[in-house]
Amino acid sequence: MTTIALPQADLTTGRGPVAQFAGDVWVLTKRSLARIRNEPETLSEVTIQPVMFVLMFTYVFGGAIGIAAGGSYHSYLIGGMLGMSLAQTAPGTAVAVVSDMSTGLIDRFRSLPMSRAAVLTARTIADLLTQVIGAAVVALVGLAIGWRITTGPGDAIEAFALALLFGYAFTWAGVCLGMVLRSPEAAQQSGFIIFLPLTFISSAFVPTQTMPGWLQPVAEWNPMTSLAAATRHLFGNPNPAAAVHAWPEQHPELAVICWSVAMIAVFAPLAVRLYRNKNS
Repeated sequence: MTTIALPQADLTTGRGPVAQFAGDVWVLTKRSLARIRNEPETLSEVTIQPVMFVLMFTYVFGGAIGIAAGGSYHSYLIGGMLGMSLAQTAPGTAVAVVSDMSTGLIDRFRSLPMSRAAVLTARTIADLLTQVIGAAVVALVGLAIGWRITTGPGDAIEAFALALLFGYAFTWAGVCLGMVLRSPEAAQQSGFIIFLPLTFISSAFVPTQTMPGWLQPVAEWNPMTSLAAATRHLFGNPNPAAAVHAWPEQHPELAVICWSVAMIAVFAPLAVRLYRNKNS
């Protein structure tokens, strides 16, 4: 059978680059969401895990952790747990990218007349939608254990928006990780090694003032600390970081935006470059 190579214009049906990119992203995002619907267990990292961590830290460790600024540990915990639950989706992103690479799906995408950036953008948008579920789960569990928002709706919306922006930036880091690794197992292990210390060496679970002096600057400039401080401030929860004179703790909302924009600016182009150069 003779294969006829169609001109590029015929393959793209005459669409402009912006329209083609948007159409490709829409189709590929629906494909990722359909996969989640058929395999709902993939949502365990944004549903079951946050519930387990919130309950474990609240009722196992919470009684032994004092908050210098006053208030209950229940109220202190949720701001940090929100950041952790969203950032921890990055290893799942890496695993999904490696799986698509190993099964040859990415090779089929590469052979089609679609935007290279659209494949990865759709992946991150689908993960962002799952992060919305994760944020809702953390908030509902927090309300069940006594956490409350004491500020206005505008501040609360801003807090969740910052958390989702932060989580979306981390998904691009997960895409890059998935591009350089060769197996889902390696992606899972690498994600655990990289992202777990990032979470614990921060104010997500304990104030940075309780850490050794040499470790405090590391924790204070950790982006996870900035997000925890920003969400606690906007929710009206106990925020010991406000007493720290480091710039990220004095301007946490701006720090979260800077960290997120920087990660997207670095990892998004790098991910697209890796995708284009990836050998089959």
